[in-house]
Amino acid sequence: MTTNVAAPVTEGLKTLLADSYALMGQTHLAHWNVEGSDFFQLHTAFQGQYEELFTAIDEIAERLRALDSLAPGGLATLAKHSEIEELSVDSHPAKDYVAHLVEGHELVVSHAQALRHAAEEAGDLETQDLVIARIQVHQKTLWMLRSFLKNR
Repeated sequence: MTTNVAAPVTEGLKTLLADSYALMGQTHLAHWNVEGSDFFQLHTAFQGQYEELFTAIDEIAERLRALDSLAPGGLATLAKHSEIEELSVDSHPAKDYVAHLVEGHELVVSHAQALRHAAEEAGDLETQDLVIARIQVHQKTLWMLRSFLKNR
């Protein structure tokens, strides 16, 4: 793969890495601060989600390294590469945490779909496979989070 062909793929992977890191942080925030009658259910669900994201972040970074690109790191650097907004540390109703995470997962899916296309264009089936798996995880999480929000 030439550098010119790989650039959209590696830049897309860097965005996916940053988005995943930001979403993990926001999921952790929700896990720590959610309150109310749904506390136990959401606290447990959020933990599973941020743990899954932690594993995914490492896989994404390792794919960047396999493509001979450095993986970005550090909170400030990753924050600059992600469009995921941070929720304030104020107390929020449980449904607001869930709705915020829905927005984050939707953004990740959108960016991941663009990366999937770039990997296809570059003939990078390995990255495409990784990204398709990530999209599936985020779509499943979206289904679950949206299901929680129904009739609320």
